[in-house]
Amino acid sequence: MDHDNQKPEHDHGYARIEPYDQPAGGWGALLSVARNLKRQETFKKGSISLLNINQPTGFDCPGCAWPEKKDAHAFNFCENGAKAVAFEATSKRVSPEFFATHTVSWLTEQSDFFLEDAGRITDPMRYDVVTDKYVPISWDEAFELIAKHLQALDDPNQAAFYTSGRASNEAAFLYQLFVRSYGTNNFPDCSNMCHETTSVGLKDSIGLGKGTVTLDDFDQADAIFSFGHNPGTNHPRMLATLREVSKRGGTIIAILCTRQK
Repeated sequence: MDHDNQKPEHDHGYARIEPYDQPAGGWGALLSVARNLKRQETFKKGSISLLNINQPTGFDCPGCAWPEKKDAHAFNFCENGAKAVAFEATSKRVSPEFFATHTVSWLTEQSDFFLEDAGRITDPMRYDVVTDKYVPISWDEAFELIAKHLQALDDPNQAAFYTSGRASNEAAFLYQLFVRSYGTNNFPDCSNMCHETTSVGLKDSIGLGKGTVTLDDFDQADAIFSFGHNPGTNHPRMLATLREVSKRGGTIIAILCTRQK
């Protein structure tokens, strides 16, 4: 049965925007975290993972790049970070039957939430232009297909090897070993896409395309200027640092280019 004309069941009653006058953190945020862990069918596993997030012996949150201090709190994450971990630790799976049901054209019209909420892909898949669907192939077939296209190039530098910032360090390490052995270091990744404008703009402004401060510098600052983002919604974990600045009498100025609620 083809469900291309049906509305995604995953989106029913979930994707909504409503007025909210409660604190951004606290019990309301905790309840939302619990609901997301339950939705991803990973309440126990996900809860254990949250205790290790942004901890010295744990792992960095996939939700943002705000650094953590050495004396990290037990619950050193925000609601958005908890949702990101829930999606990573989900027990939901996307099997070949899912792709047999939906065409790629239909999938491209669905929300990012629907696609991620479906779960983790279980098998290597190949796009079939005739049916406009992904079809399963074996791992041997997948590697043969990759090798076929790589060997057809005149120069290894003609290939670009895109990576995700949500991949593990171990996976990224093995990946770069493979690509360098192939003969190139052409590794565009999500950091290029997210921070290319920053790299260019900062270099023109201050002569360096990256940040020039450390997290400890915030403890000594008398004034902090935040340009182009709302820490309360974009980087909630930054609020703890800003709170300490405010408590000692520091000045915080946020300059935004978009209207805020």
